[in-house]
Amino acid sequence: MSDLFKDKAQEWDQLPIPMQISQGVGQALNEHIILNNKDVVLDFGAGTGLVCSQIAPKVAKVYAVDISESMLSKLSEKEELKDKVEVICQDITSQGLDLTVDVIVSAMAMHHVADTKKLFEVFYQHLSEGGRLALADLDKEDGDFHPPHIEGVYHAGFERKVLKQIVIDAGFKDVEFHTALTVNKVDKKYSIFLMSATK
Repeated sequence: MSDLFKDKAQEWDQLPIPMQISQGVGQALNEHIILNNKDVVLDFGAGTGLVCSQIAPKVAKVYAVDISESMLSKLSEKEELKDKVEVICQDITSQGLDLTVDVIVSAMAMHHVADTKKLFEVFYQHLSEGGRLALADLDKEDGDFHPPHIEGVYHAGFERKVLKQIVIDAGFKDVEFHTALTVNKVDKKYSIFLMSATK
């Protein structure tokens, strides 16, 4: 399992676009998802913990799951997360975790997973009954959000209608979309949605 973010991890928290996205997604989560101090949360594609940092103070525990050891290493250095967050470096689409959680959150990780259908089946398996999903990613775009030929990007965003059907087919209900923020890159705008659903 190659670490595609190894060269980016050190500076990730200082890069303007990841910072802008994490703040916008964090705000959208705060507006549309009610978290409480008993919730156990799985942060899928947690990276360096930019979104995790905004969630952890509100919940009982966060499992920060990612396949990038270098990104999770940066997360582990953050003192404010040490009491609440457990780091797991694992591809849960090929090897699930022996746990269920109340909430699964994710920011900009879905487009790094080739099989979206399987991903939501895995999410369903890891959620307790009545558990909630809150996932942010790109709306469908022309494929130029990422640099050309970049490894590990399988989707140029998602069409909301198509994604909604995949989520419903996996067993979820109450599927809703909200626009979390718009990112400007080289005179072009990209919208990022927050999708919520319930098991």
